[in-house]
Amino acid sequence: MNPSVETVGLIGMALMFLLMFLRVPIAVAMSVPGILGAWYLRGWEPMTTVLNTVVWSRSYSYTLSAIPMFVLMSELIYLSGISGELFSVFRKWLGALRGGLALATVGASAIFAAACGSSVASTATMGIVASKEMQKAGYSDMLSSGAVVAGGTLGILIPPSTAFIIYGMLTEESIGKLLIAGILPGIVLTLLYMLTVYGAVLLRPGLGPAAERSSWLERFVSLRSILWIAILFVVVIGGMYVGIFSPTEAAGVGAFGAFVIALIRRRLTWGRFLESLSSTVKVTGFLFAIILGAFILNYFLAITRLPAHLAEFISGLGWHPIAIMLVILLMYVFLGAIMDALAMVVITIPIILPTVKALGFDLIWFGVIIVVMIEMALISPPVGMGCFVLQGVNPSLRMEDIYKGGLLFMLPIFVLIALLIAFPDIALLLPRFMD
Repeated sequence: MNPSVETVGLIGMALMFLLMFLRVPIAVAMSVPGILGAWYLRGWEPMTTVLNTVVWSRSYSYTLSAIPMFVLMSELIYLSGISGELFSVFRKWLGALRGGLALATVGASAIFAAACGSSVASTATMGIVASKEMQKAGYSDMLSSGAVVAGGTLGILIPPSTAFIIYGMLTEESIGKLLIAGILPGIVLTLLYMLTVYGAVLLRPGLGPAAERSSWLERFVSLRSILWIAILFVVVIGGMYVGIFSPTEAAGVGAFGAFVIALIRRRLTWGRFLESLSSTVKVTGFLFAIILGAFILNYFLAITRLPAHLAEFISGLGWHPIAIMLVILLMYVFLGAIMDALAMVVITIPIILPTVKALGFDLIWFGVIIVVMIEMALISPPVGMGCFVLQGVNPSLRMEDIYKGGLLFMLPIFVLIALLIAFPDIALLLPRFMD
Protein backbone atom coordinates (compact mmCIF):
# COMPACT_ATOMS: atom_id res chain seq x y z
CA MET A 1 0.00 0.00 0.00
CA ASN A 2 1.38 3.41 -1.00
CA PRO A 3 1.92 5.90 1.85
CA SER A 4 -0.31 8.98 1.98
CA VAL A 5 0.92 12.35 0.76
CA GLU A 6 1.16 13.59 4.36
CA THR A 7 3.24 10.54 5.34
CA VAL A 8 5.65 11.22 2.48
CA GLY A 9 5.96 14.78 3.77
CA LEU A 10 6.81 13.61 7.29
CA ILE A 11 9.35 11.11 5.91
CA GLY A 12 10.93 13.93 3.89
CA MET A 13 11.23 16.16 6.97
CA ALA A 14 12.74 13.29 8.97
CA LEU A 15 15.29 12.72 6.21
CA MET A 16 16.20 16.40 6.22
CA PHE A 17 16.86 16.42 9.98
CA LEU A 18 18.87 13.20 9.67
CA LEU A 19 21.08 14.77 6.99
CA MET A 20 21.57 17.86 9.14
CA PHE A 21 22.47 15.67 12.11
CA LEU A 22 25.09 13.98 9.91
CA ARG A 23 26.50 17.49 9.22
CA VAL A 24 25.53 17.50 5.55
CA PRO A 25 25.59 21.14 4.27
CA ILE A 26 22.30 22.90 5.02
CA ALA A 27 21.42 23.63 1.38
CA VAL A 28 21.92 19.97 0.43
CA ALA A 29 20.01 18.71 3.48
CA MET A 30 16.99 20.76 2.39
CA SER A 31 17.25 20.13 -1.36
CA VAL A 32 17.63 16.33 -1.34
CA PRO A 33 14.36 15.52 0.52
CA GLY A 34 12.57 18.17 -1.55
CA ILE A 35 13.74 16.72 -4.86
CA LEU A 36 13.21 13.06 -3.88
CA GLY A 37 9.78 13.78 -2.39
CA ALA A 38 8.61 15.78 -5.41
CA TRP A 39 9.91 13.03 -7.73
CA TYR A 40 7.97 10.39 -5.80
CA LEU A 41 4.73 12.39 -5.71
CA ARG A 42 4.79 14.05 -9.13
CA GLY A 43 7.08 11.95 -11.31
CA TRP A 44 10.43 12.83 -12.86
CA GLU A 45 9.46 15.11 -15.76
CA PRO A 46 6.88 17.27 -13.91
CA MET A 47 9.28 17.54 -10.98
CA THR A 48 12.24 18.68 -13.10
CA THR A 49 10.08 21.17 -14.99
CA VAL A 50 8.68 22.77 -11.84
CA LEU A 51 12.00 22.77 -9.97
CA ASN A 52 13.78 24.35 -12.93
CA THR A 53 11.14 27.07 -12.93
CA VAL A 54 11.35 27.56 -9.16
CA VAL A 55 15.15 27.71 -9.05
CA TRP A 56 15.43 29.96 -12.10
CA SER A 57 12.69 32.40 -11.12
CA ARG A 58 13.96 32.72 -7.55
CA SER A 59 17.66 33.01 -8.40
CA TYR A 60 16.87 35.60 -11.08
CA SER A 61 15.05 37.76 -8.52
CA TYR A 62 16.12 41.42 -8.55
CA THR A 63 15.52 41.63 -4.80
CA LEU A 64 18.21 39.04 -4.11
CA SER A 65 20.89 41.35 -5.50
CA ALA A 66 20.55 43.41 -2.32
CA ILE A 67 22.30 40.66 -0.36
CA PRO A 68 25.74 40.80 -2.07
CA MET A 69 25.64 44.62 -2.02
CA PHE A 70 24.96 44.78 1.73
CA VAL A 71 27.60 42.09 2.36
CA LEU A 72 30.13 44.08 0.30
CA MET A 73 29.17 47.23 2.22
CA SER A 74 29.97 45.41 5.44
CA GLU A 75 33.30 44.12 4.11
CA LEU A 76 34.38 47.58 2.95
CA ILE A 77 33.42 49.24 6.24
CA TYR A 78 35.54 46.65 8.05
CA LEU A 79 38.34 47.34 5.56
CA SER A 80 38.11 51.09 6.25
CA GLY A 81 39.18 50.49 9.86
CA ILE A 82 36.18 52.29 11.36
CA SER A 83 34.90 49.18 13.13
CA GLY A 84 38.04 48.96 15.23
CA GLU A 85 37.83 52.65 16.17
CA LEU A 86 34.22 52.49 17.37
CA PHE A 87 35.17 50.69 20.57
CA SER A 88 37.74 53.39 21.29
CA VAL A 89 35.07 56.08 20.86
CA PHE A 90 32.67 54.49 23.34
CA ARG A 91 35.53 53.65 25.68
CA LYS A 92 36.37 57.35 25.96
CA TRP A 93 32.74 58.20 26.74
CA LEU A 94 31.78 55.27 29.00
CA GLY A 95 35.02 53.67 30.17
CA ALA A 96 35.18 55.57 33.46
CA LEU A 97 31.91 53.97 34.60
CA ARG A 98 31.89 50.63 36.39
CA GLY A 99 31.29 48.11 33.63
CA GLY A 100 32.04 50.92 31.15
CA LEU A 101 34.08 48.79 28.74
CA ALA A 102 31.24 46.28 28.46
CA LEU A 103 28.84 49.19 27.86
CA ALA A 104 31.26 50.50 25.23
CA THR A 105 31.29 47.10 23.54
CA VAL A 106 27.50 47.05 23.24
CA GLY A 107 27.38 50.66 22.02
CA ALA A 108 30.12 50.13 19.45
CA SER A 109 28.40 46.95 18.23
CA ALA A 110 25.12 48.85 17.76
CA ILE A 111 26.81 51.55 15.65
CA PHE A 112 28.73 48.95 13.64
CA ALA A 113 25.43 47.13 13.04
CA ALA A 114 24.20 50.21 11.19
CA ALA A 115 26.72 49.45 8.45
CA CYS A 116 26.99 45.68 8.78
CA GLY A 117 24.27 43.11 8.20
CA SER A 118 26.26 40.24 9.69
CA SER A 119 26.33 39.21 13.34
CA VAL A 120 29.32 36.96 12.69
CA ALA A 121 31.38 39.88 11.34
CA SER A 122 30.34 42.12 14.22
CA THR A 123 31.17 39.47 16.85
CA ALA A 124 34.55 38.74 15.26
CA THR A 125 35.45 42.44 15.07
CA MET A 126 34.53 43.25 18.66
CA GLY A 127 35.98 39.94 19.83
CA ILE A 128 39.39 40.92 18.50
CA VAL A 129 39.33 44.47 19.87
CA ALA A 130 37.05 44.65 22.90
CA SER A 131 37.34 41.25 24.62
CA LYS A 132 41.13 41.52 25.00
CA GLU A 133 40.88 45.07 26.29
CA MET A 134 38.37 43.97 28.92
CA GLN A 135 40.64 41.10 29.96
CA LYS A 136 43.51 43.55 30.47
CA ALA A 137 41.26 45.78 32.56
CA GLY A 138 40.38 42.89 34.89
CA TYR A 139 36.84 42.24 33.66
CA SER A 140 35.11 38.95 34.29
CA ASP A 141 35.40 36.68 31.25
CA MET A 142 31.70 35.93 31.59
CA LEU A 143 30.64 39.60 31.38
CA SER A 144 33.11 40.51 28.65
CA SER A 145 32.15 37.47 26.55
CA GLY A 146 28.46 38.13 27.01
CA ALA A 147 28.81 41.78 25.98
CA VAL A 148 30.68 40.81 22.80
CA VAL A 149 28.38 38.00 21.62
CA ALA A 150 25.22 39.90 22.60
CA GLY A 151 26.40 43.09 20.92
CA GLY A 152 27.27 41.08 17.84
CA THR A 153 23.67 39.91 17.45
CA LEU A 154 22.58 43.51 16.82
CA GLY A 155 24.13 43.16 13.36
CA ILE A 156 21.08 41.28 12.06
CA LEU A 157 18.41 43.39 13.77
CA ILE A 158 19.55 46.95 13.08
CA PRO A 159 19.40 47.51 9.31
CA PRO A 160 20.93 46.66 6.90
CA SER A 161 20.18 43.01 7.69
CA THR A 162 20.51 39.97 5.42
CA ALA A 163 18.19 38.06 7.78
CA PHE A 164 15.30 40.43 7.01
CA ILE A 165 15.96 40.08 3.28
CA ILE A 166 15.84 36.27 3.49
CA TYR A 167 12.65 36.38 5.58
CA GLY A 168 11.10 38.79 3.07
CA MET A 169 11.99 36.46 0.19
CA LEU A 170 10.41 33.48 1.97
CA THR A 171 7.21 35.33 2.91
CA GLU A 172 6.98 37.78 -0.03
CA GLU A 173 6.74 40.69 2.40
CA SER A 174 8.17 44.16 1.73
CA ILE A 175 11.96 44.09 2.24
CA GLY A 176 12.01 47.85 2.83
CA LYS A 177 9.39 47.72 5.59
CA LEU A 178 11.14 44.77 7.25
CA LEU A 179 14.47 46.59 7.33
CA ILE A 180 12.89 49.75 8.77
CA ALA A 181 10.94 47.66 11.31
CA GLY A 182 14.23 46.57 12.89
CA ILE A 183 15.35 50.08 13.87
CA LEU A 184 13.32 50.72 17.05
CA PRO A 185 13.59 47.12 18.36
CA GLY A 186 17.35 47.35 17.74
CA ILE A 187 17.60 50.54 19.80
CA VAL A 188 15.45 49.05 22.58
CA LEU A 189 17.55 45.86 22.69
CA THR A 190 20.77 47.90 22.80
CA LEU A 191 19.44 49.75 25.86
CA LEU A 192 18.31 46.47 27.45
CA TYR A 193 21.79 45.00 26.92
CA MET A 194 23.29 48.07 28.61
CA LEU A 195 20.85 47.76 31.51
CA THR A 196 21.92 44.12 31.86
CA VAL A 197 25.57 45.18 32.13
CA TYR A 198 24.65 47.88 34.65
CA GLY A 199 22.59 45.44 36.71
CA ALA A 200 25.36 42.82 36.69
CA VAL A 201 28.07 45.20 37.95
CA LEU A 202 25.64 46.70 40.46
CA LEU A 203 25.09 43.27 42.01
CA ARG A 204 28.72 42.15 41.63
CA PRO A 205 31.05 45.18 41.28
CA GLY A 206 34.08 42.95 40.66
CA LEU A 207 32.69 41.84 37.28
CA GLY A 208 33.62 45.12 35.59
CA PRO A 209 35.93 47.67 37.26
CA ALA A 210 36.05 51.26 36.03
CA ALA A 211 38.77 52.25 33.54
CA GLU A 212 40.60 55.53 32.99
CA ARG A 213 38.66 58.76 32.43
CA SER A 214 39.12 60.70 29.17
CA SER A 215 38.95 64.46 28.80
CA TRP A 216 35.94 66.07 27.16
CA LEU A 217 38.16 67.20 24.27
CA GLU A 218 39.24 63.59 23.61
CA ARG A 219 35.62 62.45 23.74
CA PHE A 220 34.34 64.95 21.19
CA VAL A 221 37.33 64.50 18.85
CA SER A 222 36.73 60.73 18.84
CA LEU A 223 33.20 61.19 17.43
CA ARG A 224 34.67 61.62 13.94
CA SER A 225 34.69 57.84 13.48
CA ILE A 226 30.97 57.56 14.22
CA LEU A 227 30.24 60.38 11.77
CA TRP A 228 31.19 58.24 8.78
CA ILE A 229 28.74 55.48 9.65
CA ALA A 230 26.05 57.97 10.68
CA ILE A 231 26.19 59.62 7.26
CA LEU A 232 26.15 56.26 5.48
CA PHE A 233 23.20 55.04 7.58
CA VAL A 234 21.17 58.22 6.99
CA VAL A 235 21.80 58.10 3.23
CA VAL A 236 21.10 54.37 2.80
CA ILE A 237 18.31 53.67 5.31
CA GLY A 238 16.91 57.21 5.30
CA GLY A 239 16.82 57.24 1.49
CA MET A 240 14.96 53.94 1.50
CA TYR A 241 12.55 55.13 4.19
CA VAL A 242 11.49 58.28 2.32
CA GLY A 243 11.19 56.39 -0.95
CA ILE A 244 14.25 57.68 -2.81
CA PHE A 245 15.75 54.17 -3.08
CA SER A 246 14.34 50.69 -3.30
CA PRO A 247 16.04 48.20 -0.91
CA THR A 248 18.23 46.92 -3.77
CA GLU A 249 19.19 50.42 -4.86
CA ALA A 250 19.90 51.34 -1.23
CA ALA A 251 22.24 48.34 -0.98
CA GLY A 252 24.13 49.49 -4.08
CA VAL A 253 24.40 53.05 -2.75
CA GLY A 254 25.63 51.65 0.59
CA ALA A 255 28.33 49.54 -1.05
CA PHE A 256 29.50 52.52 -3.12
CA GLY A 257 29.44 54.78 -0.06
CA ALA A 258 31.54 52.29 1.93
CA PHE A 259 33.97 52.11 -1.02
CA VAL A 260 34.33 55.91 -1.01
CA ILE A 261 34.87 55.96 2.78
CA ALA A 262 37.62 53.34 2.49
CA LEU A 263 39.27 55.42 -0.27
CA ILE A 264 39.09 58.67 1.71
CA ARG A 265 40.56 56.99 4.77
CA ARG A 266 43.43 55.61 2.62
CA ARG A 267 42.73 52.02 3.66
CA LEU A 268 41.92 50.66 0.21
CA THR A 269 44.54 48.73 -1.77
CA TRP A 270 44.00 46.37 -4.70
CA GLY A 271 44.87 43.40 -2.52
CA ARG A 272 42.42 44.35 0.22
CA PHE A 273 39.70 45.23 -2.29
CA LEU A 274 40.02 41.86 -4.04
CA GLU A 275 39.98 40.15 -0.63
CA SER A 276 36.71 41.92 0.26
CA LEU A 277 35.21 40.88 -3.09
CA SER A 278 36.29 37.27 -2.51
CA SER A 279 34.75 37.25 0.96
CA THR A 280 31.53 38.77 -0.43
CA VAL A 281 31.28 36.05 -3.09
CA LYS A 282 31.77 33.28 -0.50
CA VAL A 283 29.17 34.64 1.91
CA THR A 284 26.69 35.39 -0.87
CA GLY A 285 27.12 31.94 -2.41
CA PHE A 286 26.47 30.33 0.96
CA LEU A 287 23.31 32.39 1.52
CA PHE A 288 21.98 31.91 -2.01
CA ALA A 289 22.44 28.14 -1.79
CA ILE A 290 20.41 28.06 1.42
CA ILE A 291 17.67 30.27 -0.07
CA LEU A 292 17.32 28.10 -3.19
CA GLY A 293 17.36 24.95 -1.06
CA ALA A 294 14.55 26.45 1.01
CA PHE A 295 12.44 27.14 -2.07
CA ILE A 296 12.90 23.56 -3.27
CA LEU A 297 11.81 22.30 0.14
CA ASN A 298 8.88 24.75 0.09
CA TYR A 299 7.64 23.27 -3.20
CA PHE A 300 7.72 19.77 -1.72
CA LEU A 301 5.89 20.93 1.43
CA ALA A 302 3.24 22.64 -0.68
CA ILE A 303 2.56 19.33 -2.46
CA THR A 304 2.17 17.46 0.84
CA ARG A 305 -0.01 20.26 2.34
CA LEU A 306 1.69 19.72 5.72
CA PRO A 307 1.74 23.47 6.55
CA ALA A 308 -1.97 23.79 5.73
CA HIS A 309 -2.84 20.75 7.84
CA LEU A 310 -0.80 22.15 10.73
CA ALA A 311 -2.63 25.49 10.47
CA GLU A 312 -6.00 23.72 10.46
CA PHE A 313 -5.04 21.60 13.47
CA ILE A 314 -3.80 24.56 15.53
CA SER A 315 -6.81 26.70 14.60
CA GLY A 316 -9.08 23.88 15.75
CA LEU A 317 -7.54 23.81 19.22
CA GLY A 318 -9.42 26.94 20.22
CA TRP A 319 -6.42 28.44 22.04
CA HIS A 320 -5.84 32.17 22.34
CA PRO A 321 -3.55 33.42 19.53
CA ILE A 322 -1.00 34.72 22.06
CA ALA A 323 -0.83 31.26 23.68
CA ILE A 324 -0.15 29.68 20.30
CA MET A 325 2.49 32.32 19.56
CA LEU A 326 4.21 31.51 22.86
CA VAL A 327 4.31 27.83 21.86
CA ILE A 328 5.87 28.80 18.52
CA LEU A 329 8.47 30.91 20.34
CA LEU A 330 9.29 28.05 22.72
CA MET A 331 9.83 25.88 19.67
CA TYR A 332 12.34 28.44 18.36
CA VAL A 333 14.13 28.59 21.72
CA PHE A 334 14.57 24.80 21.58
CA LEU A 335 15.54 24.67 17.90
CA GLY A 336 17.95 27.57 18.32
CA ALA A 337 19.87 25.60 20.93
CA ILE A 338 20.44 22.61 18.63
CA MET A 339 20.39 24.00 15.06
CA ASP A 340 22.12 26.58 12.93
CA ALA A 341 20.13 29.83 13.30
CA LEU A 342 19.62 30.48 9.59
CA ALA A 343 18.66 26.87 8.89
CA MET A 344 16.14 27.05 11.72
CA VAL A 345 14.34 29.92 9.99
CA VAL A 346 14.36 28.75 6.36
CA ILE A 347 13.09 25.31 7.43
CA THR A 348 10.33 26.42 9.78
CA ILE A 349 8.92 29.54 8.09
CA PRO A 350 7.18 27.65 5.25
CA ILE A 351 5.64 25.29 7.82
CA ILE A 352 4.34 27.80 10.36
CA LEU A 353 3.55 30.73 8.03
CA PRO A 354 -0.02 29.55 7.25
CA THR A 355 -0.65 29.24 11.00
CA VAL A 356 0.66 32.75 11.69
CA LYS A 357 -1.54 34.14 8.90
CA ALA A 358 -4.59 32.25 10.18
CA LEU A 359 -4.07 33.70 13.65
CA GLY A 360 -4.11 37.22 12.22
CA PHE A 361 -0.60 38.30 13.20
CA ASP A 362 1.13 40.99 11.15
CA LEU A 363 3.91 39.37 9.09
CA ILE A 364 6.20 42.41 9.37
CA TRP A 365 5.88 42.20 13.18
CA PHE A 366 6.44 38.45 13.04
CA GLY A 367 9.54 39.02 10.92
CA VAL A 368 11.03 41.13 13.70
CA ILE A 369 10.16 38.40 16.21
CA ILE A 370 11.89 35.82 14.00
CA VAL A 371 15.07 37.89 13.70
CA VAL A 372 15.11 38.38 17.48
CA MET A 373 14.82 34.60 17.86
CA ILE A 374 17.78 34.23 15.48
CA GLU A 375 19.71 36.56 17.79
CA MET A 376 18.91 34.29 20.70
CA ALA A 377 19.99 31.22 18.73
CA LEU A 378 23.34 32.87 17.94
CA ILE A 379 24.26 33.09 21.64
CA SER A 380 22.45 30.10 23.16
CA PRO A 381 24.55 27.02 24.00
CA PRO A 382 25.53 24.54 22.79
CA VAL A 383 25.35 25.52 19.10
CA GLY A 384 25.38 29.33 19.30
CA MET A 385 27.52 30.48 16.36
CA GLY A 386 28.47 33.74 18.06
CA CYS A 387 30.04 31.81 20.95
CA PHE A 388 32.25 29.80 18.60
CA VAL A 389 33.25 32.90 16.62
CA LEU A 390 34.37 34.70 19.80
CA GLN A 391 36.33 31.69 21.02
CA GLY A 392 37.95 31.47 17.59
CA VAL A 393 39.26 35.06 17.63
CA ASN A 394 40.18 34.97 21.34
CA PRO A 395 41.23 31.41 22.30
CA SER A 396 42.17 32.54 25.82
CA LEU A 397 38.46 32.65 26.67
CA ARG A 398 36.98 29.41 27.98
CA MET A 399 33.85 28.19 26.21
CA GLU A 400 32.24 27.71 29.62
CA ASP A 401 32.56 31.44 30.39
CA ILE A 402 31.33 32.40 26.92
CA TYR A 403 28.25 30.21 27.37
CA LYS A 404 27.55 31.77 30.78
CA GLY A 405 27.79 35.23 29.24
CA GLY A 406 25.46 34.22 26.42
CA LEU A 407 22.88 32.90 28.89
CA LEU A 408 23.02 36.14 30.88
CA PHE A 409 22.24 38.23 27.80
CA MET A 410 19.38 35.97 26.74
CA LEU A 411 17.37 37.65 29.54
CA PRO A 412 17.08 41.05 27.78
CA ILE A 413 16.08 39.24 24.57
CA PHE A 414 13.17 37.62 26.43
CA VAL A 415 12.23 41.08 27.74
CA LEU A 416 12.26 42.51 24.21
CA ILE A 417 10.02 39.69 22.96
CA ALA A 418 7.55 40.41 25.78
CA LEU A 419 7.60 44.12 24.87
CA LEU A 420 7.02 43.35 21.19
CA ILE A 421 4.03 41.16 22.05
CA ALA A 422 2.59 43.74 24.45
CA PHE A 423 3.41 46.74 22.23
CA PRO A 424 3.58 45.68 18.55
CA ASP A 425 4.07 49.31 17.49
CA ILE A 426 7.70 49.06 18.61
CA ALA A 427 8.18 47.18 15.34
CA LEU A 428 5.30 48.55 13.26
CA LEU A 429 5.39 52.31 13.96
CA LEU A 430 8.10 53.27 11.45
CA PRO A 431 6.95 50.92 8.62
CA ARG A 432 3.43 52.34 8.94
CA PHE A 433 4.65 55.75 7.77
CA MET A 434 6.00 54.17 4.57
CA ASP A 435 2.50 53.38 3.26
